[in-house]
Amino acid sequence: MSLQAAGAVSPAAPVPADSLAQTPLHALHLRLGARMVPFADYAMPLQYTAGLLKEHGHTRAAAGFFDVSHMGQIAVTPRSGDAAEAAGALEMLIPIDILGLGVGRQRYGFLTDEAGGILDDLMVARLPDRFHVVVNAANKAADLARIRAHCPESIDVALVPDALIALQGPKAAEVLARLAPETAAMRFMDVRRVAILGTACLVSRSGYTGEDGFEIAVPAEAAEAVAEALLASPEVLPIGLGARDSLRLEAGLPLHGADIDPGTSPVEASLAWAISPARRSGGARPGGFPGAERILAEMQAGPARRRVGLRAEGRAPVRAEAPLFAAEAGGEPVGRVTSGGFGPSLGAPVAMGLLPTGLAAPGTRVFADVRGQRLPLLVSPLPFVPAGFKRG
Repeated sequence: MSLQAAGAVSPAAPVPADSLAQTPLHALHLRLGARMVPFADYAMPLQYTAGLLKEHGHTRAAAGFFDVSHMGQIAVTPRSGDAAEAAGALEMLIPIDILGLGVGRQRYGFLTDEAGGILDDLMVARLPDRFHVVVNAANKAADLARIRAHCPESIDVALVPDALIALQGPKAAEVLARLAPETAAMRFMDVRRVAILGTACLVSRSGYTGEDGFEIAVPAEAAEAVAEALLASPEVLPIGLGARDSLRLEAGLPLHGADIDPGTSPVEASLAWAISPARRSGGARPGGFPGAERILAEMQAGPARRRVGLRAEGRAPVRAEAPLFAAEAGGEPVGRVTSGGFGPSLGAPVAMGLLPTGLAAPGTRVFADVRGQRLPLLVSPLPFVPAGFKRG
């Protein structure tokens, strides 16, 4: 698991428990027997009494409940009510078609810097009165400042203090529909306001596991009641950061600070699909975002390296930062592993890494240095586990 890369504190650098922020569900985690760890300056559940492997498998088979309230939620609200004004400001920072984003829909994107690197990846949803942006926990202060700096004074940019809950797995829709029947008709990347237990919530059909599911923004004072109502369903187990990491790894989803970072462009990260046609060369609004010159050039000519999936030929897991070599012996490293661990759904190790484009084709054999021994890996298509999103 790559929690340290994601911002967890290593044992060598302990953080006093009383200095960590707590989510609105902190007391509930303790009652559920969670093992709490520092993560992105929050006390977060690593796992519960069921254990990581059972939590992982339960999410794939039924429904998992995740507290992701540490994530940043940013409201971008035009005072004039003119959505185009806010969309234009966001398009100066994010290379996706926000002007063309329909009300009640959401898109994946990223903040890029002037060199074309990924400062953060995020989700942008359009509501009738504003845009709702969900960003990574460790980056939310910087993201808020960056978005605020690029918006005119006529647009309000503020953190939303709501809790954020994820319900993931093939039975997530059935469970949530008992509390909010209208969510059953939602498609992947739909967003709508619904009432749950009489409380106005913002629900998106999306998530970070590769499974069908939802993310639910809940006012903090109602979060525990909504969480307990979901957990009362026999299909639902609470899931910690450990299984969240193994689930997203099997789904081939990148983790900022590990698989993607300011040193990685969206094209190198195999995320060019997220750059809307309108923002590409020849599109209606090409460029206009930080790093556009490099990113659009890489989309035309190809990048020097790419993020790839890696399957071990043996049983030994290969962890993040292991150097990758083109040959079994000799030579200099040609790349590195960015995330790695055991894939419980596959019963085998899986990893992701950065390799030169010439070595990035599926089926290519490379070698990872693990404690002085070179272990063979095969470049593999992503995701490792097929996605279960409801697209129709």
